[in-house]
Amino acid sequence: MTGSDKTVGKAVPTGYAGEPETPERAAKRRSATRGAFFAEFVDMFDIYLPTVILTPALIYFQPAGMSAGLSAILTSLVFATTLIGRPIGAAIFGGLADRVGRRRATITSVGGFGVITLLIAFIPGYATIGIASYWLLILLRFLDGICLGGGYTGALPLAMEYAPKHKRGLLGGVILAAFPLAYIVINLVGMASFALFPLAGPDSPYAVWGWRIPFVLGALLAGVLVLYYVRYVSESEIWEASEKKSAPLKNLFTGSSGRSFLQVFAMMTGFWLTQNMVTLFLPTTVLHTVLKLSGSQLTTALLIAYACLVVSYIGSGVIAQRIGRRRFFVVLGALIAVGGSTLMALLMNGSHLSYGAMVLLVCVFSVLVTAPWGVVLPYINERFHTDVRASAFGLGFSASVIIPSFYAFFYAGLNQVVSAAVAAALLLAIGGVLGAVGAAAGPETKDVDFTRAA
Repeated sequence: MTGSDKTVGKAVPTGYAGEPETPERAAKRRSATRGAFFAEFVDMFDIYLPTVILTPALIYFQPAGMSAGLSAILTSLVFATTLIGRPIGAAIFGGLADRVGRRRATITSVGGFGVITLLIAFIPGYATIGIASYWLLILLRFLDGICLGGGYTGALPLAMEYAPKHKRGLLGGVILAAFPLAYIVINLVGMASFALFPLAGPDSPYAVWGWRIPFVLGALLAGVLVLYYVRYVSESEIWEASEKKSAPLKNLFTGSSGRSFLQVFAMMTGFWLTQNMVTLFLPTTVLHTVLKLSGSQLTTALLIAYACLVVSYIGSGVIAQRIGRRRFFVVLGALIAVGGSTLMALLMNGSHLSYGAMVLLVCVFSVLVTAPWGVVLPYINERFHTDVRASAFGLGFSASVIIPSFYAFFYAGLNQVVSAAVAAALLLAIGGVLGAVGAAAGPETKDVDFTRAA
């Protein structure tokens, strides 16, 4: 049965299938949950560093006469290489987490991106080493992406394996709520940096060294996370009691695990597409280009919306624990396809609205469209055996982002035949339907017992 474990003949820990939780295991659960929350926070903090902090300072790495086209290509590579690195890291560290342990894989990957983030903070500019500074930045961000792809691959399955099954929904929502919280914090750090260090050309204080301080902060956060795992987090007892396989990636893509992965990949591709419409399309195209909000208005609207998401992710996890993950995804997919598309059309045609009305619409839209993310953590982990669970979660979570990352091309193509508002609504509808259909193709998982023998 998909989601159960082959542990026949092995000592299996108790406390996960409905038995009373012992004080010792409760302490381990709390430590693992805190670690996973912090891991998700540090991971997303580092992901947003280039977007929020580094983008204004990229002139520091460029020659003065660089063409706009070449500048756009090099800028896109800074972000694309991180995206490419994450699935690679999920495969590498997912396999490591399934073979040698979730805790060890987490410590190794987090230590890796902590060191790399610190190295980025000390890259010299174009004036010192020429265009090599840009290529060095791109290389380090690629390596950073690999380690970032492993940061949550071990930590999050470990936390789920310590969670009693009746609490997996709540704890999954709490852990993933670190994502919007990290967005809020990195934007506040960015606002403080811009206020303290003037940005006025490649020789200005911000361009030369002001951007480096948040990168040093990101490296320090990674260091603290490593120390926390070394001192306080125990290895998963369920993983320790499970049968170890020498080739978890091979096992993931064969048999029942392979079929489960295809189903999860399809569902997550849909929900990544809808997620990108909130995290990428909404601020750049809708709020900035269409509604023409000022920088401060746009930032304020998004900070309020992401504060709502911290709460809504946890609420989604609780609701799905009650009604079932599968039903939650199917219903939400349909609501996104219909309600999310309608709200998107209202925003795209909302230039006549007051600023307060725009903010309200942004909040409602964001909460509805991103609601599945409060549930994906327990669901993906419940779909797979322990011997491939970390690999499956890492790749199911990160590899499925690749196709939706080309949303701008899909949008541009649709916009050739329909209006901008209709094109955006269609993308949301496609993502919502794909997410719902993908979820419907799989089983309900909320009662899966990680300790049950197959």
